[in-house]
Amino acid sequence: MLLFLVGGAFGGNRGVSPVPSEKGVFPLDHMHLCDQAEREYLNCLKTSGHQSKKCRHFSKLYLKCRMEK
Repeated sequence: MLLFLVGGAFGGNRGVSPVPSEKGVFPLDHMHLCDQAEREYLNCLKTSGHQSKKCRHFSKLYLKCRMEK
C-alpha cells in the first residue's frame, strides 16, 4: 500500500520536476557549427558497415568540435 502512495497509480514520482544533468550532456547544435564533422563521422559509419572502431578518428573530431563550440 505504501508503494502505491509514493509512486502513484502507474509508478513514477508525481509532483516532482525533473532536474537536468550537470555533466555529460551536450546541448543541441542549433547553429550547425559541427555539421561537417558530423557528416564525416556518419559517412564513415555507413561505409564501414557501422563498425565504430574504424571511425574513431572522426568520432573524436566531432566530439572535440562539440566541446569547443
